[in-house]
Amino acid sequence: MLSTVSPRIADPALRLALVESAARLIAEEGARGLTLRRLAKEVGTSTMAVYTHFGGMDQLRQEVRREGFSRLAEHLDAVVASRDPVFDLGLLGWAYCRNALTNPNLYRVMFMEVTETGGPVIGYDTFETLVKAVDRAAQAGRFSPGDAIERARQVWALSHGTLALQLANLLTIEDALETLSQGAMNLFIGFGDEPLATRRSMKRMRRSLLPKNG
Repeated sequence: MLSTVSPRIADPALRLALVESAARLIAEEGARGLTLRRLAKEVGTSTMAVYTHFGGMDQLRQEVRREGFSRLAEHLDAVVASRDPVFDLGLLGWAYCRNALTNPNLYRVMFMEVTETGGPVIGYDTFETLVKAVDRAAQAGRFSPGDAIERARQVWALSHGTLALQLANLLTIEDALETLSQGAMNLFIGFGDEPLATRRSMKRMRRSLLPKNG
C-alpha cells in the first residue's frame, strides 16, 4: 500500500508504482484492462492520484511508454563505443534484448499501445542510436555504402523478433543469444562486412557477455 502520502501531493514512489502497475495491466489484459478504478485499487491509492501525477489516463498511457523507452535508452547508452563498430552493434542488439527481459511489461506496452500522432514519437531517439551505430560501421569501412535507416530497421527487427520468441517461452535465453548473434552475422555480412571480421566481432561480443570470474 502506497497511500500514506496524500494523493493530491506528487510522490515519486507512488508515480512509479502507478506506471508499473499500468504496464502490467496492459501487458496481461490488453489496453482495455487498464481503467482508472482498477489501477487505483491495484496500487492501493485513490483515483485522484492519477490526476495528481499525470493529469489523466491519456497522459498516464503516454508516460508508461515514455518510461519504457527511457529504460531502453539507459541500456543502449551503457554500450560504450569501441574501435570495433560491428562489435558495438552486436552489443546494442543484446542491450535491447536485455532491457526487455528486465522490463517485460513495459516492453510489451511499448509495442502494443498505438503511438501518438501530431508530435514527436516517443522513443525515436533510441532508434536513432541504432542508425548512428550502423552509419559508423559504414564510415569505418566495415559496411558498404547503404541506407543506414533501412539497415537499422533490419537490426531492430532481428532483435525484436528474437525477443518476442523468448518472451513467449519459445526460446531459452541461451537460444535467444545464439539466434541474435547468428542473425546479426548474416545481416552484417549482407551489409558488406568481411565474413571473417564479422565472426571475430561476434565472437568477441559473446565473450564479453560471459560472467566474469572472481
